[in-house]
Amino acid sequence: MKMHGKIVILSIGVLSACSTALFSADSAAPPGGGPRPGARDYTPEHPRSLAPYFVPATSTPRAPDKDGFLQRWLLLEPIRKPNRSNIVFTDSYIRDAFYTEYFPNQFTVVPRHGDKVTVAGEELAWHALDTTNFNVKLFRFADGVNKPTYGVIFWAVTVVHCPREMRDVRLAVGSNSASMWWVNGEEAVVLSGDRRMVMDDGVSRRLTLKEGRNIVRGAVINGPGMSDFCVRFIDENGDPITDLTLNVETVAN
Repeated sequence: MKMHGKIVILSIGVLSACSTALFSADSAAPPGGGPRPGARDYTPEHPRSLAPYFVPATSTPRAPDKDGFLQRWLLLEPIRKPNRSNIVFTDSYIRDAFYTEYFPNQFTVVPRHGDKVTVAGEELAWHALDTTNFNVKLFRFADGVNKPTYGVIFWAVTVVHCPREMRDVRLAVGSNSASMWWVNGEEAVVLSGDRRMVMDDGVSRRLTLKEGRNIVRGAVINGPGMSDFCVRFIDENGDPITDLTLNVETVAN
């Protein structure tokens, strides 16, 4: 696909010191005293970390990669949703899973870095992060914050500011495994089934981005295996839209 690019400016506040610790030494062992399936071998010499897959978001504007993929997100630590297989992720299954209310205002809240929610008695935190790849490696995120990597649901939020109204744009998404995406509270893309992440695997109908603030929200579910996603806006020719600004608060309320 032929790509063209203006520069997209992504701005975000400074992370708190507690987040920085995730990118430095942390010798905590995995639960149960041994490595989890698929986890890296953590030792005092190889501490648990979000690096090299993520870096803390800062106040410095962040451009997307050369193909326009959004690389700055607020990610919620994974919600436990045990599944031994991904073949169960039919449209009806994932709609039931994603429309279940796990925490208050989950379809309207715009979290800040460090905000916490409680799901089934477990406290989970939001993290404001930049991905170092075009895709957001959710498995590595969960592993890096010492949370379950399999049988989970991830929530992701970002805020897109547009310099003007933009008509006939499309949200293009890929995910591993199933996912659902909303723009300004309206369903935009649904990817069901056991799938690998492919760029632009699902493309929304034509959308209008408002001048000013627009909310993009996503949920990804996975049983066994890796989890990740990639997201961008494209125009009617399939070219990335880069005349955008992402502003995400990173100071906890």
